[in-house]
Order: sequence, then C-alpha cells, then structure tokens
Amino acid sequence: MAVIDVKDLQKVYRTKTKEPGLRGSMQALLRPSYSEVTAVKGISLAVEKGELLAFIGPNGAGKSTTIKMLTGILTPTAGTAQVLGLVPWEARRQLAYKIGSVFGQKSQLWYHLPALDSFRLLGSIYEIDGGEFAKRLAQVVELFELEEFIKTPVRKLSLGQRMRCEIAASILHRPQVIFLDEPTIGLDVVAKLKIRELIKRLNEEEQTTIFLTSHDAGDIEQLCKRVIVINYGEIILDASTSYLRHNYLTTKIVNVKFASPCPELKLSGVEILKHTEKGVKFRADTRSRSMEDVLTELFSQVDAADISVEEPAMEVIIRDIYARPAGEGEQHAAG
Repeated sequence: MAVIDVKDLQKVYRTKTKEPGLRGSMQALLRPSYSEVTAVKGISLAVEKGELLAFIGPNGAGKSTTIKMLTGILTPTAGTAQVLGLVPWEARRQLAYKIGSVFGQKSQLWYHLPALDSFRLLGSIYEIDGGEFAKRLAQVVELFELEEFIKTPVRKLSLGQRMRCEIAASILHRPQVIFLDEPTIGLDVVAKLKIRELIKRLNEEEQTTIFLTSHDAGDIEQLCKRVIVINYGEIILDASTSYLRHNYLTTKIVNVKFASPCPELKLSGVEILKHTEKGVKFRADTRSRSMEDVLTELFSQVDAADISVEEPAMEVIIRDIYARPAGEGEQHAAG
C-alpha cells in the first residue's frame, strides 16, 4: 500500500487585479476583479513505503505547493491525497506526529539557543516520554555526529552543521515519512556529501520514506532510485533515476587543477574548453565514454591537485526532457 497517494491534485490561487490610476483603485475597492494562477494542475502519483523519491523541477514548477498540500499546510482546489492513510488538510495535527519536514531556507531551530534546547522543546511538542526522548536523542546525536556542537548556539554553526541539526530535529519523533525541500542548498561540496550520506542512512536504517526536492542533480543521482519531474504544475516525467542518468544526466563539466605544469594533454572523446599549464576544463558525454575511462586516461598523464565535476543545471535537464517526443519516458516508471 502506498504511503503517499495523490489523485488529480490541483491548486489554484486567486489574486485581486486592478487598473492603474484613481479610477482603477475605486473599481478595485467597489467591484474587485480577480485573476487565477494554477500552481498545480491535477497531478497524480504514489510513493511506496521506504522509497526515496526525487521530486524535481525549476523554480515555480509547483514543488513547494505540492509539499505544502501533502503536509496539510495548504488545502487543494481539487483532487484528493492521502499520506499514511490521512487526508493532510483535514487531519493536519494527527499527521504531524507521523511525518517530518525540512525546508532548506526556513529553520525550525531557535537561532540564539543551542540545538539541544530546540530538540528538548520539540520532544515536548511531540509528547515524547522522557526516557524515550533521552534514548532517541542519543541515537540521533550518534547518527548525525552532533556531539561536538549540539550545545553551541545555532547562530554560530556552519550551514552544513545547522542542516544536520535541522534534519535531526525533524526525525526525533520517528516519522514514517519525511519531506526534504532543498536540504543541500547553499552547502559546500564536503557538507553536501555529508548530508547525502545521512539521508541515505536514515532511509536504509530506519526505513523512512523520503520525499526529496532539489535543484542539485548530484542529490538525485546519488540518493534516489526514482524521480518525478514537474514543470508548470504538471508531471512531465516519472522514471527510474537510471533512466534519467542514461538519457539526461550525460554531460559533465570537469575542472582539474594540476599538481605540476602540464603544457600538453591529450584526451579522446571529450571537448577541451580551457587548457593551461596549471589546469584543464573539459566537457564529457558519458553516452560515448564513461567518466571512469576519461579520468583513468587523465590521471595517466597528469598529477591532479584538485578536481571537480559539475552536473547539468536543472533547467537544462527540463529543457532536454521537453525536447524529446511527447510521452517518451512515460513508460520508464521506476521499478
């Protein structure tokens, strides 16, 4: 049975409009007119227990609106949804004890207090028994490696440390489903890797169903087995991550800084974008040659002091999906 079941979910916002000038202001006051913006256009989806799903799309695609409906913050204009057997907007309080949520740009921690104080407050809010809370807190601290900074005011933590505390706070009450909205936004490479590792462990060790949104293709490729792409409020692709990887996540931009000067470099099957004695930048297409082969050839010629691999931007992925014939990929649902 699906833990999230959505059918024809729609959200339309109504906003007042008015003509410029005094006459327009009077008309808006006496006889207001409205315009409608459809944020979500009748989407349907199902998420199974223990699944780690990527729900992606560009800004304004309808991702956050969908999450707000699934967590009960918003009431839809039409359609139905159940999360863990509950209708979110009708049983928001009851559902809150069973789900967790993290919004990358909105904190649930008290800014001037240590994360530990916020954890204790949340334990009281979720009515967790004292003994059970102490046991759960110890588990979370160990899982997310928080011991060194759990008593430090949140304002003094790095962004990566704060995000670890945010996710930890969201699972204190052992939620069966957790919604992660841009959990790696603004993080450096090392912090992103740590957060991804923790999300994966949470999914595997506690069988938590995770509904993840992200603009970072690396989050999707390294964490999820299934991806749903939404744009303009409509689902345009529901497929396995391997399908997305082989068809859309094929272009990589590689930056390499040499440990010692290398005036000449020959790499087959790639496009050299920039080459100096100190480093090289090139574009590789994994459909024609694997990154493992490219890097093996690269390391046979140079000593690398630093290397980074850039994924295609989400906007580019969406553009490529639209460029495919209508309906292509629809049959490649995860499974």
